[in-house]
Amino acid sequence: MRNTEILVSGAGIAGAAVAYWLRAAGFTVTVVERAPAPRPGGQTVDLRGAGREVIIRMGLMDQARAAAVEQDGIAMVDAKGRVKGTMSADAFGGEGIISEIEILRGDLARVLYEATLPDTEYVFDDTITGLDQDDDGVTVTFEKAPSRRFGLVVGADGMHSVVRALAFGSEADCVRPLNLYNAWFTINEGMDLGGWYRMFNAPGGRVASARPGRIPGEVKAALAFRSPPLAYDRSDLGAQRTLVASRFAGVTGWEVPRLLRGMETAPDFFFEPMGQVHLDGWSRGRVALLGDAGYCPTPLTGLGTSLALVGAYVLAGELAATGDHRAAFARYDEIMRPYVTEAQKLPPGGASGYAPSSTLAIRMRAASMRWMTRWPMRPLIAKQFAKAGNITLPEYRRLAVR
Repeated sequence: MRNTEILVSGAGIAGAAVAYWLRAAGFTVTVVERAPAPRPGGQTVDLRGAGREVIIRMGLMDQARAAAVEQDGIAMVDAKGRVKGTMSADAFGGEGIISEIEILRGDLARVLYEATLPDTEYVFDDTITGLDQDDDGVTVTFEKAPSRRFGLVVGADGMHSVVRALAFGSEADCVRPLNLYNAWFTINEGMDLGGWYRMFNAPGGRVASARPGRIPGEVKAALAFRSPPLAYDRSDLGAQRTLVASRFAGVTGWEVPRLLRGMETAPDFFFEPMGQVHLDGWSRGRVALLGDAGYCPTPLTGLGTSLALVGAYVLAGELAATGDHRAAFARYDEIMRPYVTEAQKLPPGGASGYAPSSTLAIRMRAASMRWMTRWPMRPLIAKQFAKAGNITLPEYRRLAVR
């Protein structure tokens, strides 16, 4: 590689992580991010398995633990708030549904972002509009900044990746919808969660949940529902709120009315369909995809953060190990493919298991939570959690453990 300047699209967990490792390997890194600044807040993400090992190799575990959210585990509740099934955060060695270390997406991204400074250039409030590849590099055009040349481009810009759309094809060709929609938002309603992530299933494939935030009194809420593909304006938050409210009309159980009230004024409301990204390859010429842009597993697996962190480490490590990006991209795919395939396996029932339609299926879901932690199911479930969350990380000489 004659041109060692690399452009990363996206300043989230995947983008900041790969920027960190690329700088450690001696590359010059620029990160472009559509948001005007690092995105704060968001819902909690799991730091588990091999993803946790990557954070340790970065020397950032103390910072991650300091930013972690205190949660005792997950509790399934009925319409009256009565607990019907639980799994503690320390179950299965801290690798269960709720991992030992849960951290707000924005807080983990901030830890990674700060670790890349001052050696990484960040261009906020801008996005890529064109990629023109040739034998020596990529000419990148931006919405606001002048065009620039880079040796490689990495798309770490999420399930709706701009880089993927430009270099790989339309979203419809890359994303498999789960027919499940989710709204995330923060409220300060003083809900007494008792330190637990509480989840309520309502008939018709509807799910309401609330978990403690990092700030006292802060609640991270979600409202999800199953539906065939919907046409909606991704920029019209008001219409999205109305859509969610209409889907939960008539649901009065547990804390749903309170969550609906809080949703109307939540400043960080975010609505998105759940889907998985499946591609035969994660590179096209001098462009590679990372994290949700290349292999989103959906939040149902709890492994999106691990995939992003491990992918960042492997991609940077392979680029550091060879001067040929084609060989590095091929090795990146070879190493990550089995891990991604395992991590994209949905929990039993998939979307219908998460958001069952009938009252009987809802009762069965709560019962399954109890069965998972008991003999003889416990060792089988433990094996599944361990298999999904782990990969033997390569050792890269130029990415020495710090």
